[in-house]
Amino acid sequence: MGFLDSLQSALQGGQQGGGSNLLADALTSVGGYQGVLAMLQKSGLGDRVESWLSTNASNLPIAPDEIKAALGDQRLQQLASQFGIPLDQLAGVLAQH
Repeated sequence: MGFLDSLQSALQGGQQGGGSNLLADALTSVGGYQGVLAMLQKSGLGDRVESWLSTNASNLPIAPDEIKAALGDQRLQQLASQFGIPLDQLAGVLAQH
């Protein structure tokens, strides 16, 4: 899952992790990778999720506002706190990666 590696790198500010999987640890609080993907699918973004997981298609884009709508403010605040980045930047980082 290359996009998850890219996302983790972006959330760590490009720093190498010290053996701990920051992304997996943070996502545990919101249901893990599968929980986040399920929230996106329930929000009508299933075609995009499928494009990210498929090796046969290019990744379809997602907008920061779509991330916000799918995950909700409370979950985004929780993730922003865990990653140590401002809330207003988190949805943009997630949308890019």
